[in-house]
Amino acid sequence: MFCVPLWKGSRMRKKLLLDVDCGVDDAQAIMMALAAPNVQILGITCVHGNTSVENVCKNVLRVLQACSHLEIPVFKGAAMPILGDSGISSGDFHGKDGLGDAPDSKAPGLELVQKENAAIAMIRIVNENPGEVSLVATAPLTNLALAVKMDPSLPSKLKGLYIMGGNTESRGNTTVCGEFNFAVDPEAAYIVLKEYRCPTYLAGWEFTCYNKLTWEFCDEWLAQNTSKARFMKKIFHHSYLAAQTERLQKECVAGSGFISCDSYAVAAAIDDSFIIESDQYPVSVELSGTHTRGMMIVDTVGFLKDAREVCLMRKVDLEKFKQMMMAALQ
Repeated sequence: MFCVPLWKGSRMRKKLLLDVDCGVDDAQAIMMALAAPNVQILGITCVHGNTSVENVCKNVLRVLQACSHLEIPVFKGAAMPILGDSGISSGDFHGKDGLGDAPDSKAPGLELVQKENAAIAMIRIVNENPGEVSLVATAPLTNLALAVKMDPSLPSKLKGLYIMGGNTESRGNTTVCGEFNFAVDPEAAYIVLKEYRCPTYLAGWEFTCYNKLTWEFCDEWLAQNTSKARFMKKIFHHSYLAAQTERLQKECVAGSGFISCDSYAVAAAIDDSFIIESDQYPVSVELSGTHTRGMMIVDTVGFLKDAREVCLMRKVDLEKFKQMMMAALQ
């Protein structure tokens, strides 16, 4: 894959649209995007996932307030998956409110959320900037699925799509074979992988595990003497402790470590040179199966004649990733 570095030394201004279910790693990813030079965040669309969509909106506003960027528009989207409540929760890791159950009495109110629906806003923003917007999805893909059904031409107007979700080795972190974002709304993931025929880059669960950072780096990252670092330390405390438990240690592939899943997708959107190794394969999502519903299918042979290829991230520049993570809290 031939990539043009855009993180440093470029005057090109990248336009990002973020779709999130703002848990702690979404917050980390948003802060990374906010800190990146030559990046413009056109909006943040919210969807159910790590917590209720109302909490997601509140959490995004808290992150924007912590970074002094409340001018960025926030849009409320789907409150549940396409087929209704999946019954899947991530409260054990992210806390019931999505940000570690560490409330802030001075948090912004929901009156700051835009009146426009997230899927409609997504369509409008992309149509206003044809060929310029990189859409980064770090949540269940319900908003994206609804948007493409309302405007089938939407994907053709995107510069690129970056997804944190799915799995490549049938390893589940939510169900036996399902990664959280895809398992929560398999139909949405199926629609997006089938109908978004634009350059697509996917950071799957196992990939994030193989490219994890150390807990020593995490401690150094959180120890920065800044208001952003103190904010992150507060909201990350619950997840930090949860990650050390035997239950969550079993989910991790290739040993223990600090995995900021959503930040990998944002880093790739910010800087194409971040991806060092990748594979191109057709992918789809299993919609049935007692144990396999929500599992991403990677067709390495060519059986799926109507499936489209995506770029599956395999290896990334971890030194550059560390720099981006550190900058996010400075």
